[in-house]
Amino acid sequence: MSVPALMLGLVASTFSGCGYALAGRGSFLPAYINVIGIPQFTNTTPYEIVDTVFTERVRSEFIGRGKYKVLPQSTGVDAVLSGEIIGLSIAPASFTEQQQASRYVVTVVAKLQFKDLKTNHVLWENPSLVFREEYEAAQGTSALDPNAFFGQEANALERVSTEFARTVISSILEAF
Repeated sequence: MSVPALMLGLVASTFSGCGYALAGRGSFLPAYINVIGIPQFTNTTPYEIVDTVFTERVRSEFIGRGKYKVLPQSTGVDAVLSGEIIGLSIAPASFTEQQQASRYVVTVVAKLQFKDLKTNHVLWENPSLVFREEYEAAQGTSALDPNAFFGQEANALERVSTEFARTVISSILEAF
C-alpha cells in the first residue's frame, strides 16, 4: 500500500463516526407538522410593501424546503408562523472621498413566533430579530430615505427579504 493511500485511510478512519454532518438538511419539528400557516405579517413601519415582500419570501423559503405545505392562514394548519415587521432603517455604512454614501446598511427588526397548534406550544420565537445587510449605494439615492432607496434599488429589498427568510426558516428548522 502506498504512503498517500495509507494516510488517506488513516484520516478517514479517524473521522468516521465523529458525528459531523452538514447543517440545514434536517428538521427538529414534530413529524405531524405538515401544513404550516403563514398569514400576512403585520407592519408597523411606514413602508407599506415591506410586510408583503417579507411574508412572501418566508412562505417561499418554507415551500422551497420541499417538505411542508404552506397556506396563507392561521386556521386549518398544524403550525403557524406569525410575524410583525417593527422596524426598518437604512443608514450609510461607508463614504467616497467626496463624502457621498457608497454603501448602505439596511436593518430590519421583526417579532416572530412559530406555534404548534396541536399542542398549543411555541416551538420557536424571537421577539426582536434584528437583521442587517450591507449593499452598494445607487447613484443619486439618499442614504436616509428608504422609499428612494427601494425605489431605485428594488433588488435590495429582494436580497434583504431573501436573506431574512433563509435566516428565519433555518432558525426554526434547525432549532437554533
